[in-house]
Amino acid sequence: MKITEVIITPIAIPDVPLANTKGVHPSVFLRSVIEVKTDSGFVGLGEGYGAKRTLDGLEAVAPILEGLDPYDLRDLRRRVEAALPDSGGVNAPTALADHKVIDVVYSAFEIACLDIRGKEVGRPLYDLLGGAVRKTIPFGGYLFYKFAKQDLTFGPDIMGEVMTPDTLVAQANEFSRDYGFKSWKLKGGVLEPELEVETMLKLRESFPDHALRIDPMGAWTVPTAKRIADQLEGVLEYLEDPCRGMDAMAELSALIHIPLATNLVVVEFEQIIEAVKKDAVQIVLSDHHYWRGATGAIHLGEMCRAANLGVSMHSNSHLGISLAAMCHVAAATPNLTYDCDTHYPWSTKEIIKGGRPKFKDGTLQVPEGPGLGVELDHEAVAELHELYKTAMVKDRDDTDEMLKYIPDYVRKVPRW
Repeated sequence: MKITEVIITPIAIPDVPLANTKGVHPSVFLRSVIEVKTDSGFVGLGEGYGAKRTLDGLEAVAPILEGLDPYDLRDLRRRVEAALPDSGGVNAPTALADHKVIDVVYSAFEIACLDIRGKEVGRPLYDLLGGAVRKTIPFGGYLFYKFAKQDLTFGPDIMGEVMTPDTLVAQANEFSRDYGFKSWKLKGGVLEPELEVETMLKLRESFPDHALRIDPMGAWTVPTAKRIADQLEGVLEYLEDPCRGMDAMAELSALIHIPLATNLVVVEFEQIIEAVKKDAVQIVLSDHHYWRGATGAIHLGEMCRAANLGVSMHSNSHLGISLAAMCHVAAATPNLTYDCDTHYPWSTKEIIKGGRPKFKDGTLQVPEGPGLGVELDHEAVAELHELYKTAMVKDRDDTDEMLKYIPDYVRKVPRW
């Protein structure tokens, strides 16, 4: 079996102004839909980032995949590296961490190759990853402070303005009703730290049995993070990336009892060793989009098990192909010790047949069909590709977007 054609379709999906320490989400988020065709008639699907650096990388590699055996992932890696020498990172300058273009592009195509292989042998993707240790995947509700959307040209708002502890708790109640989440993660680093402490305490009051987390994205200095951690000890399941940089995280880790998690200071395998030596973190967030695909994410889980680190799963704004891949990776990661993140409730669109997957009690069932177990809705993809052409957004810049809401905003990390 050989690859005969690769189709890359950039799409734009309406987004809402979710706030974080570096700014706010633009009016759309970008994704790439990947279709890998073979001489045997099987078509593998993938979904990756859609901003310019990733899209350029995907389009550079696509033509040289002709003739590749989907079972030969090492050849896939060689071809990606050959096509993208010195390609650098994928993220915009306002991002707080970067991921290698070669890793992100490889990961997108690896998922499609695994989808092909699963379809050929008639087995779900999790079987190709070593088998499922769970088929019901727990997700946590991802809570955000947010502005009311100013421009509805590309899609509606969700929930309006949420800029106080009370309105954030109301957001959680709405998500609880609609999705049944059993844990909450707050994107922090937006309000004054004491207001974010108040938010977490009010969440604890409203949801006494839910696991709680907060992710300030490096917005706090070590002394600030220590003060906040002392106030939230016994409240938080873990504290994610409160400080910027490995050394600052290690300094804080020595001062507090709450476990520290990261998807900013440990994003490559070599960094795991440094983090363990410095005891900088106790939990690493997996993500098949940049941890070298599904096989890399499983390898990450094994490294964390050996290093006695916990494993959770990172999320970015995504649709159903990525969500299915997340479920398969979660199913096959034995030491997935925490609920997975997901941005999924913040979008209303979908590109897989059958519509949007339904959460029950905060969980999803792993698709049981061959491969990823999902089929592409070509009409939906065409609609979102037209939006991509209309919106004229080619990259993500949360800081620039923030100026539409706060004209004198200045990006500063750490801010407090």
